[in-house]
Amino acid sequence: QVQLVESGGGLVQPGGSLRLSCAASGNTFSRAWMGWYRQAPGKQRELVAGITNSGMTNYAYSVKGRFTISRDNTKNMVYLQMNSLKPEDTAVYYCNGRFILADYWGQGTQVTVSS
Repeated sequence: QVQLVESGGGLVQPGGSLRLSCAASGNTFSRAWMGWYRQAPGKQRELVAGITNSGMTNYAYSVKGRFTISRDNTKNMVYLQMNSLKPEDTAVYYCNGRFILADYWGQGTQVTVSS
């Protein structure tokens, strides 16, 4: 069983920055694909960014150039640095891990971009 715990959400003004963190339990983190999803009210959950176990990344078009996903396999951590935030980035952000035997989700952290 793997647990994913997100932190770092909050309220930020447009143009501001936030860094989300996701801590994973267990000893298979280094082999997992990790990603950040978000879900805004009334919308489907969407993939924001993903990172392979070797560090290759992919991003949703809407966040490319503003968000950066990274991971630290020595600490079982994955991060999402979010810059130039826009009101449309407001959502609950979820950490997702695709491990060998199963997929896991965190509980989500709220990000609100508003003046």
